[in-house]
Amino acid sequence: MTTTVGTTIADFKLPAHDGTVVKLSDKLKKGSVVLAFFPAAFTGVCTAEMCEFRDTLKQFEALKASVFGISVDLHFSLAEFAKQQDLNFLLLSDFNKEVMTALGVRDDDFKGMRGVAKRSVFVINPDFTVAYQWIADTPGQRPDLDKVREAL
Repeated sequence: MTTTVGTTIADFKLPAHDGTVVKLSDKLKKGSVVLAFFPAAFTGVCTAEMCEFRDTLKQFEALKASVFGISVDLHFSLAEFAKQQDLNFLLLSDFNKEVMTALGVRDDDFKGMRGVAKRSVFVINPDFTVAYQWIADTPGQRPDLDKVREAL
């Protein structure tokens, strides 16, 4: 079942591309959190999406929000992806598919691959409630970042 606006989500920890571990509750102490799930690093639409977050990150920071990209890729692969794209925010590895499953955005039929994230964005308030939720109808669709910022 997909997590909807108003739902309270559970805390989680995921490894980041820089070798650290990110705990959601630690980040929520500083403000809202944007979770941008994407199917796979190094693919065209995913690269464009993460680069759009990169290019507009200051707008999110001005709203006191932290942005995290999340995929099933290993954090080693995400480190290279972040380096090649000069990403200025952390990418998190949900390799075990726990967070995407909990939020209801696990895709078990993505071009023959099972268990990647559906392209989706969640804004999480400091009290762990979902303020905004968007899930792509098709993998080629990208989120409207103006709507994400409005939710903040």
